[in-house]
Amino acid sequence: MTARRPQTARRRLLLTALALLLAASFPARAQVLVKMATLAPDGSSYHLILKEMAERWKTATQGRVTVRLYPGSVAGDDADVVRKMRLGSLNAGLLTSSGVSAIDPSVMALQVPMLYASYDEVDHVLAVYGPKLEASIAAKGFVVLNWADAGWVRFFTKSPVRTPSDLKPLKLFAWGNDTDALEIWKGAGFNPVPLPSTEISTALQTGLVSALPTTPTAAVLLQWYQHAKNLTDVRWALLLGATVVNKATWDKVSPEDQKALRAAAAEAGARLRAESRAAEARDIAAMQKRGLNVIAIDAKTEALWRTAAEAAYPKVRGKIVPEAAFDEARKILADFRAKQAAAPKK
Repeated sequence: MTARRPQTARRRLLLTALALLLAASFPARAQVLVKMATLAPDGSSYHLILKEMAERWKTATQGRVTVRLYPGSVAGDDADVVRKMRLGSLNAGLLTSSGVSAIDPSVMALQVPMLYASYDEVDHVLAVYGPKLEASIAAKGFVVLNWADAGWVRFFTKSPVRTPSDLKPLKLFAWGNDTDALEIWKGAGFNPVPLPSTEISTALQTGLVSALPTTPTAAVLLQWYQHAKNLTDVRWALLLGATVVNKATWDKVSPEDQKALRAAAAEAGARLRAESRAAEARDIAAMQKRGLNVIAIDAKTEALWRTAAEAAYPKVRGKIVPEAAFDEARKILADFRAKQAAAPKK
């Protein structure tokens, strides 16, 4: 019995040494939990697409990266989400342009009112300018995983609005954290009411707000149209968005897994864009069946809206959109329009 003990002890020491050697040779991958928030309501198509992306992340990384989703504004509005991402209590978010602009206001060059006339124009400017914008956002500590949009912003109002003059007396919702935009609205003779987006429903019901710039899809999903039964059918601006993760979290993911996450996120972004664009006409028709009054806009009236928007461009440039970003986006757009005009007609 005593002769075996030294042999047993030596064997244990050898096994322990071998285990340590193997552990050093094959280091364990870190488990990364990504806490991601979005304004999209629980169960909406946007939320479901994010859930599917999260499942793909988990599967592709064999569980090394998992996602915990916080839909429906439970984490606050976009400004709250970005603040929490900076603090580390959240790691990622599907943000609207309001949230992305809290990181880098250059994104607002893609959302200048009445500047873009079609999805093709926005898509082209984003394709050309996007890499520079993403690099700028990365320098501020965030990584853009995809771009998305939620359709064209229109005006939902309690009383019918056809022209900018009709809108001016109404109490117009404005993002509460955007003081420069508030000044521009007021300077143009409008009556903005600054609020967080989480208070829109209550504000519409109580009369604190009587006009809301938003997309048809958002108006349906969040039932805002129930308290603002008139839709001014002018394409004010495309509501852009992006899925963004803070760099501290992203850097915990191996380069191999990052490729898989990017691939799944790119597919999700394409689906988000396709969903919003397909849903727009369908959502307007659904709201009309439930009593929405759509106010059609002819070319002459549309020109009034464009004139009102363009009158604010000198203030938008520099205050809302950095001058370099404003100028570059307009140049890219002008070049695209010139090429389109010169192309042979099919």
